[in-house]
Amino acid sequence: MIHIGKFLNPGNRGFEKIINGYYVDKSGMIALINNRIDTEDSLICVSRPRRFGKSYAAKMLCAYYDHTCDSHKLFDEYEISSDCTYEDNINKYNVIYIDVASFMSEIKRQKNNLTDIANDIAFAVRKELVEDKPELAYIESVSDCLLEYVKLSECRFIFIIDEWDVVIREVKGDRDAQSGYLDLLREWFKNGNLTHEVVAAAYMTGILPIKKDGSQSAISDFKEFSVLEPGEFAKYTGFLEEDVKKICDKYQANFNKMKKWYDGYTVGEVESVYNPYSVLCASKSGKYKSYWRQTSAADNLLSYIEMDEDGLQGDIAQLIAGETIEIDSSSFNNDVTGFKLKDDVLTLLVHLGYLAYEQKVEVFGEGEDEDEIIREFVYIPNDEVRLEFSNILKITKHEVLTELLSASKKLLQDTINGNEEAVAKAIDEIRQMNYAPTYYNNEQALRYVIKFAYIVCVDNYMKIEELPSGKGIADVVFIPRRAVDPVLVIELKWNKTETAAIKQIKDKQYPKILKNQKGNIVLVGINYDEDNKLHSCKIEIVKK
Repeated sequence: MIHIGKFLNPGNRGFEKIINGYYVDKSGMIALINNRIDTEDSLICVSRPRRFGKSYAAKMLCAYYDHTCDSHKLFDEYEISSDCTYEDNINKYNVIYIDVASFMSEIKRQKNNLTDIANDIAFAVRKELVEDKPELAYIESVSDCLLEYVKLSECRFIFIIDEWDVVIREVKGDRDAQSGYLDLLREWFKNGNLTHEVVAAAYMTGILPIKKDGSQSAISDFKEFSVLEPGEFAKYTGFLEEDVKKICDKYQANFNKMKKWYDGYTVGEVESVYNPYSVLCASKSGKYKSYWRQTSAADNLLSYIEMDEDGLQGDIAQLIAGETIEIDSSSFNNDVTGFKLKDDVLTLLVHLGYLAYEQKVEVFGEGEDEDEIIREFVYIPNDEVRLEFSNILKITKHEVLTELLSASKKLLQDTINGNEEAVAKAIDEIRQMNYAPTYYNNEQALRYVIKFAYIVCVDNYMKIEELPSGKGIADVVFIPRRAVDPVLVIELKWNKTETAAIKQIKDKQYPKILKNQKGNIVLVGINYDEDNKLHSCKIEIVKK
């Protein structure tokens, strides 16, 4: 009888269940792995945020490689079937599949000691090897069992390890547990007497890349593909725009809302990458909202945001206000504790999926002297994640964010009440806060500070920059999510007058485009005078 186990040759039922629902074809990734089998690049580590399809990919690989089943009917209609490596590798290997997160949850449920997690994994794998081939019962070492199993079955292994880094992330205070776990990986993947005989390829996936400090040398031979450097795996990180359009057609979902809520990630050269889990949840429920609350990663966001790394709070505030921040990811050690700089925290938030990341290459010099630098930027990708940051603003106890939020709340209320002098004074004061953007050189810089000052609007307003109207473009418009709140139309001037700003709003008929809004429309003209270094404000209220 063909053995189908939990860890050894788990079969294709997991993937069959996935495609019985709605499956976005990511099978092309299999060809990338096929091309690495039996090469120096056969050990692969792909890291991506939670709920970005890591487990789906793992189950897909199990179904494709496991020789104890025939998966042709599951794959024949998908992209991989047209690749030249398809028939050479489908259902041709033994598979070891380990979901480390589920393994850890089971250990916790049974109230066992997590320090023994490596021994527990080894015991579980050996147990199934022996169950399938009882003649191996006399061999105590799991590695020796694997070696003999290959000889008996005449078939090597594809290792698939899901959430490989959960021990690094969640047992960070237990060095013995981490050391034992890494020793087990070393035993399998860095063993001159076993690895080449047993391992045809290995695919590990998790949230964090491999740690940089050398303590994880057990897996230093793995080729890494992270959200910062995804390489050829970039287009398999999440849903692409064409994928989402098909999903919207199937479920009659609103594509524009889907884009606004869940788009915004750039992965390598691939733009407009969507969070797969959130897209599917919204499509099936018809509710466009944040689904981050359903992930354990959300519980950690507050603790990271409230850290005291110098300047972090100012950067967080600017991100919430809609700005893009330049970072340097080079000092990040790929863990959740060893933060040296604020950029380390921001880089971690990229790996967790709370921030989007992109690189820009700048070329300078000419001819033989030409050189280039790579600049790194992060930003909040979409409304779903922005809402999570907004929720943090409500409960944060950090002095910097609390002070800014309090000032911003008063500014908004004074704006709605038409208190011009108070608004001008508040913008002056917010600009003088030591974490606010203070460098003024043009109207664009003024817009930057205005968005920062009205940060409280992130909760109940949708911010639109350069809203087109009949005869022009408004600088910043805040459209309320609730009908009872007024629209704010803000026009900015530089070395002119606040009255000129209001006149421009009227001349260019900005409010007309907002005629369907039920609440009042507050027209706000703000001018900055370089000579006296002060803001001035004019407010008019169009009542409905």
